Amino acid sequence: MRHNEIGFLSASALQALYRSRALSPVEVVHALLDRMAAIEPRVNAMMRTTPEHALAAARRSEAVFLRGETPRLLEGIPVTIKDLQHTKGVQTDFASAVMQGTIPEVDAPVVARLLEAGGMMLGKTTSAAEWGWKGVSQAPISGITHNPWAHGLNAGASSSGAGVAAAVGYGPIHQGGDGAGSIRMPAHFSGVYGFKPTHGRIPNWPMSNNELATHVGPLTRTVADAALMVQATAGPHPWDYTSLEAPPRDYGADLAAASMKGRRIAYSRDLGHARVDPEVAVLVEQAVGAFQEMGAEVEEVTPAWGKLGPELVRFFWPATFAGRIRHLPEFEARMDPGFVAMIRYAAGFTVPQFMQMRERRFAYVQAIHEFMEGFDFLLTPAVSVAAFPADRLQPAHWPQHDWDWLIWAEFSYPFNWSGSPAASLPCGFTPAGLPVGLQVVGRRFDDAGVLQASAAFEAARPWAQHVPPAAR
Repeated sequence: MRHNEIGFLSASALQALYRSRALSPVEVVHALLDRMAAIEPRVNAMMRTTPEHALAAARRSEAVFLRGETPRLLEGIPVTIKDLQHTKGVQTDFASAVMQGTIPEVDAPVVARLLEAGGMMLGKTTSAAEWGWKGVSQAPISGITHNPWAHGLNAGASSSGAGVAAAVGYGPIHQGGDGAGSIRMPAHFSGVYGFKPTHGRIPNWPMSNNELATHVGPLTRTVADAALMVQATAGPHPWDYTSLEAPPRDYGADLAAASMKGRRIAYSRDLGHARVDPEVAVLVEQAVGAFQEMGAEVEEVTPAWGKLGPELVRFFWPATFAGRIRHLPEFEARMDPGFVAMIRYAAGFTVPQFMQMRERRFAYVQAIHEFMEGFDFLLTPAVSVAAFPADRLQPAHWPQHDWDWLIWAEFSYPFNWSGSPAASLPCGFTPAGLPVGLQVVGRRFDDAGVLQASAAFEAARPWAQHVPPAAR
């Protein structure tokens, strides 16, 4: 097998080759490290590689297969970790000069579970947004993480490195985090699959000070690989008091029941308020048609709660970062100017104002859950725009603002607040050859259902055969 093919193999394909002795985990690590060295100058998806960690894990996994022992769930499977996630003994910069050089003393639960399941950590992916504050893949300490379909364009939000790594063939499983779309947006911009599970399904630690909006989940090339990561990392953990008590289930086996026949599906083109570029809208509408072709009952809707979101998010998104204002006297010159503008904007918020807005947000979330009781899934665009230059906060043809990037990303944050499972599925390319994502939202706790809907669409409209120019 050629080395440039190894990085595109699924987890199940890799383990089948290990069992047949046609490939070894050590060979895979060497092949992927070589691939990263060759491709990184074009994409900047990796903050750092960890060859010693990966090779040590590979040797352990290789011995398991050579001895014919029962492999762990992710035995010999390459993984990457987002640079906002703690990794014991491995530098973690949180995309900020304030934290640059931090060496965590422990692994975050999701990291520990990936490694305990047999995963081989290849390195830390760029979190190209300082502390994850924006949907654009650029940070002062790491520079631009480039869209794999067009150099210099946005690869989307703080898990952009993970999305690019999946797209260019750095292995099957890449860990991401999503506080307002930072799994789904990179998936949309890079043309891969991104899944945000129900809040608490995968424990999140350290817990983000953002009103319990952050979810941990996978970015992958296939739905099956995403299901595998969720299975390996789900389950309660004492460090995250919001983690769900339910034990992990075999999400991969659930995919066999991926039928959409008779499912009741809502489709909203704009949530009643969001602007969407026509080239995105047409691809999303065509993708919705695939669910109708599969036998689903699709109803176009304009949810009453949708138009309430913009005012709420423009309060809470700055408010949850306002505590960072203490860093400005020492670090402002080395921080993202948009980030600085946003936290200065929030500095005048009062406690009564925060609590009043919080009450309104709780009612907003309740309305989302009541709406979802009438449907199995909700379909929307994942993002309103295709990739644009990564040195901008907004596309040139959109309204400009010194920090508000949310105008083109109104479809993701509602489901962070509601804790609902949601995914971005590749659904086509614009005339310029840039990928677009379809968002599938499920009822809270129905992670299996969203994965099934994703798998059904993947079977009807395959996407993994598409390889971006940066990977060729």
